[in-house]
Amino acid sequence: MPPAIVSPALTQTLALSLLGAIPALVLGILVGPAWGWALMALVVFLQLLNALRYFARLERWSRNPQPTAELEGAGAWDEVFSRLYRHEKELRSAIATRDADLAMVESAGQAIVDGIVTLDIDNRISWCNKVAEKQLGLDLRSDRGQPIANLVREPAFVAYLTGGNYRLPLRLSAPHNPELMLSIHLLPYAGGFRLMQARDVTQSERLDRMRRDFVANVSHELRTPLTILGGFLETVRELELTPAEHERYLGLMADQSDRMLRIVQDLLMLSALESAPKPGNDRVRMVALLEKLKADAVALSAGKHEITLDADSVDILGAESELASAFGNLISNAVRYTPAGGRIDISWKRCGTSAEYAVTDDGIGIAPEHIPRLTERFYRADNGRSRESGGTGLGLAIVKHALTRHQATLDIASRPGNGSRFSALFPPARLVD
Repeated sequence: MPPAIVSPALTQTLALSLLGAIPALVLGILVGPAWGWALMALVVFLQLLNALRYFARLERWSRNPQPTAELEGAGAWDEVFSRLYRHEKELRSAIATRDADLAMVESAGQAIVDGIVTLDIDNRISWCNKVAEKQLGLDLRSDRGQPIANLVREPAFVAYLTGGNYRLPLRLSAPHNPELMLSIHLLPYAGGFRLMQARDVTQSERLDRMRRDFVANVSHELRTPLTILGGFLETVRELELTPAEHERYLGLMADQSDRMLRIVQDLLMLSALESAPKPGNDRVRMVALLEKLKADAVALSAGKHEITLDADSVDILGAESELASAFGNLISNAVRYTPAGGRIDISWKRCGTSAEYAVTDDGIGIAPEHIPRLTERFYRADNGRSRESGGTGLGLAIVKHALTRHQATLDIASRPGNGSRFSALFPPARLVD
């Protein structure tokens, strides 16, 4: 057991008491004991009064501890006050460092693009970032300490929360926004606490759906002509046909073969657009290109439509083959979906510092609910009519990719029965007078 250490402050206090006792002792011997005790009592009273003064100062300071000059004393009290001053200063420095670290951690949590919610051992909300508030409809000011299951009441989430198996994340729609798809993952930490991560996977989910639809559509689009070809081949092989019937079946088989070839060619075009390097800066003579596309449209129309062209003398820097494919698809679509006797206007005009390519028709039009999905692969507003017209369902997807590669934006305006207008706006950097 270590020896007890006598405080210097206590030693000083005892020394002062002894110094006061010596005069009292001398006075008691020379004058009388009563005078000695009186002097000793006076010395003790003065020391007590001094101690009470410093004690009052300490009591006032303890109500609002601050490392200030108010906490000063003399003698033994100076050492005590100095220690309290240093302790308070070090404590405040440690608290400031802790608060700065917590602020940095919270700032990092707010900077994360995923929603983050920390839960205690009873699954009550301890903290969440702004992303989680938006995704899950939370408000930390009022929801702190609330059970998360009372605020996110999706049965699948509650079962996941209470099930205890957090090896795989849970996918569910956001409580207040069904169009937002979230991936919820619970990560246990610090014993019974949990960190909940909510990731926005809407885009990933949409791409997965498009991929599934694409595979299904490709299979369907190719299976249909292959089935027809197989049927015709079986008919030609097993039945006795007249020369006219034989020729007719061969013609139908050739049509289906051409249809499959167009689908494959369009798929290869899309693949080339997605994997090709950025288009160069070759000068594309727009007036000459559009006159050629108009001539092709007139041949496709076979005189059934009135087709006009109005083009300014503005050229584009880019890949002519891609632009020709995009512009030609828009024109051929207008011809296919405009009844005989209709009008198709092709224009290429300056719009301030930009330029706009537009194809306008007075054909059958498109319902509003179909417009946002028209550029998806194999999406058709009217399946039967699209196949009858010879379309592959990939034309507008090619148009969108080709225009995007040239920093142009595609706009579609249409109403059923009132025709359609497909336009592409090109930025100034792509234009040459």
